[in-house]
Formats: sequence, structure tokens, C-alpha cells
Amino acid sequence: MAREGVKAREVKRQKLVAKFAEKRAALKAAGDYAALDKLPKNASPVRLHNRCKLTGRPKGYMRQFGISRVTFREMALDGKIPGVTKASW
Repeated sequence: MAREGVKAREVKRQKLVAKFAEKRAALKAAGDYAALDKLPKNASPVRLHNRCKLTGRPKGYMRQFGISRVTFREMALDGKIPGVTKASW
């Protein structure tokens, strides 16, 4: 499980990206790269990284469910994800 500080840092980045989204778009459209450079580094959406909502795991993220592959497998086997069953043929 990821440390709480790492998860908190990612949430903080998400808030900054949302806060400066309109301003970034306007500056980009105007071509004002000097003003863009003065915005906080973490206001750039490129710096976001997908993490599992439950464990904070950064790798093996399944975008459709918002969780990591490990958590997905555990939940699927426990029957906690509707419509997902283990394949057998």
C-alpha cells in the first residue's frame, strides 16, 4: 500500500490541475508561454499519475475501474464487482 503522503500529494496535484485548467487553456491559446511558465509546476496535467483509488498502487492501473489489477482480481473473485466472473473454457 502506498504511503498516505504519496496519495495526498497526488490529490493535491489533481486539485491544482483543476484550479488552473481554464487559465492554462487561455494562455496556451494566446501563445503566452512566458506566463504559462510562471504557473505552478504541478498545475500541468502531464504531472498527474493514475493511482488505485483503494490502495494507491501506481502500477497496473485499470482505467475502466479506477483500481489496480491486484485489487481488481481480489474484488472480482470475492464477487464485489458486478458482471465480472472468472473465465473458464
